[in-house]
Amino acid sequence: MKKERINGNDLIALGYTENHAIGVALKINKKRHGYTREQMLAKFRDVLNHPENYLTDKVFKPLSKALLAIDQVEASAINLREQSLPYTVYGEEHIDKGAKQQMHTALKLPISIAGALMPDAHQGYGLPIGGVLATNNAVIPYGVGVDIGCRMALSIFDLPAHYLDQEHQQLKKAILDNTRFGAGKGYEKQERAEHAVLDNPLFKTDKLIHSLKDKAWAQLGTSGGGNHFVEFGILSFDQDDTMLGVAQGSYLALLTHSGSRGLGATLADHYTRLAKSLCKLPREAQNLVYLDLNSEEGQSYWLAMNLAGDYALACHEIIHQKIKSALGAELLAKVENHHNFAWKELLNGQEVIVHRKGATPASKDILGIIPGSMATPGFLVRGKGTTAAINSAAHGAGRLMSRTQALKTLSTADLNNMLADQGITLLGAGMDEAPMAYKNIHQVMAAQSDLVDIVATFSPKIVRMADDGSRED
Repeated sequence: MKKERINGNDLIALGYTENHAIGVALKINKKRHGYTREQMLAKFRDVLNHPENYLTDKVFKPLSKALLAIDQVEASAINLREQSLPYTVYGEEHIDKGAKQQMHTALKLPISIAGALMPDAHQGYGLPIGGVLATNNAVIPYGVGVDIGCRMALSIFDLPAHYLDQEHQQLKKAILDNTRFGAGKGYEKQERAEHAVLDNPLFKTDKLIHSLKDKAWAQLGTSGGGNHFVEFGILSFDQDDTMLGVAQGSYLALLTHSGSRGLGATLADHYTRLAKSLCKLPREAQNLVYLDLNSEEGQSYWLAMNLAGDYALACHEIIHQKIKSALGAELLAKVENHHNFAWKELLNGQEVIVHRKGATPASKDILGIIPGSMATPGFLVRGKGTTAAINSAAHGAGRLMSRTQALKTLSTADLNNMLADQGITLLGAGMDEAPMAYKNIHQVMAAQSDLVDIVATFSPKIVRMADDGSRED
């Protein structure tokens, strides 16, 4: 009989916080040791509350030692504020309790200045996805995220919407020939692109970054797994946009979403571990460890983060240039934005470090891109510069269900019917990326009408994502 699963969220519900003790508990749970799911959860609760009673227990000794070690660290930890700073929540009715609790904890940090939660928010590690946090001269690696510099890029071509139907096969071929997807995937040496980002001095002077240069070169111009994509669609303007220089009408457009690949992931892991060794925080805040920007380590992370952002930009540039060349089309306009990054900005006259983890910059008149899903619209937006939102907006629809839940519960037939109804060709992707796994993008947009104006609507038509084999074509 198949064991009923216990996951990290179950342990968090018992009172565990985000630290390595959860990993120790899940390792113990793999064998189950004759306990039912309910009995195991009861044991985990008791070990958490009385770890000293399990120091000689054959099964739970590793967990008790991990919890006691964490308690020892907490005795000398940096104190959090007794009360969380207030923060603004947009679309609160659509946001899970875990994301709100993570934001609440983040705003108890002594370095925190202000925060906001976007309407696509959901629980992550440390800072929630969709969380925006302004800090005083300190940067939080998990406040930026693992995929440093993850970004959107939109190319608007001088081709009418009907070109998509007329040249469907050519467009499909252009995507298949000029993109590569999946974790760890890259190009062989004879296929690799060149870009000035590889000339960054850090590839020579920084030992870790130097060791990553060949991987970075191999993955330059590729996309990752998960929700990353390259897609053709129709971008529709209801009126002329003189600031962008595009007339009313519908155009063929290319939209891409991906980040800094293995380079960024390795840097994020390295600097998170470094921050944990230097910054001791209470158990509830251990994934919010930070680096002082006046320190050597803080400056090293800042330079590495910016390199990863430049690298992500370069990946998008290469993809867009290859596909533009394949089409032989002219570019009317291009828009890009990071949504996993930290910036030095002014907030109420004070320079702060603004972390946007899964959030789009939305300062006054700044353009950004907020995608929906493979079968729902995305939006080209212009920021309103709302101070309460720390000049930010959502970065997408936001997950409604976990990947595991989506794979277990969603129907391939339902997805195929939805794609057929919308006239969408899907190349790759698993059921964990089905539109039903995401929040309603229209509700998300309605919840942030104070943050952005919609400039144009993007309707995906040919979508390529990493294929994890979970979906039958």
